[in-house]
Amino acid sequence: LIKHYICCFAVKEMLVPKSPYHSVIYGAFQERATFVSHVHTARLAGQHGDQALAKICGVIAADEKRHEAGYTRVCAKLFEVDPDGMVRALAHVMRGKVTMPGLLMSDGRDADGSLFERFSAVAQRAGVYTARDYGDLVEHFVRRWRVAELAGLSGEGRRAQEYVCGLPPKIRRMEELAHQRAARSELRPARFSWIFDRHVMVG
Repeated sequence: LIKHYICCFAVKEMLVPKSPYHSVIYGAFQERATFVSHVHTARLAGQHGDQALAKICGVIAADEKRHEAGYTRVCAKLFEVDPDGMVRALAHVMRGKVTMPGLLMSDGRDADGSLFERFSAVAQRAGVYTARDYGDLVEHFVRRWRVAELAGLSGEGRRAQEYVCGLPPKIRRMEELAHQRAARSELRPARFSWIFDRHVMVG
């Protein structure tokens, strides 16, 4: 319940214009992203010998998968009813990027507001959730909602369709560039209160 309250608050804060189309699209992406990240966390936990954590993350991942299925079916039906409106809404959400509700996280000690940035850097470095995963998400939903096959669109709808269908390879190219930059950058320590202020190296 708390997680969904946070998600709804994040949608309200992050999506403009605020409409049911934008919200259900965001919901589908957010639920699949959390499914993917919990699957990866479960795998890493198992590899490092923490079977209890692996099991917990696996259960959460399964729950997120069910949530994703609901949002995805709603979106699929809306694409049938109003393909032009939905593809334009999808393009709008993609232009703003799908920012996770964790963007609003705070431990009460984060004076510079960089906690989520540091957390994301660690998640990327550990392989919990990466730019490649984001590209895979976009490709998955473009295929699932048959965006490339939409017909009878307005001029704005066709431009939105072209933009969205061309995103996955662009995201993957950006990921390659990011990897190159990370390889050249110097690692720096980051501290997290929930692991007893332990320092973690991020790049």
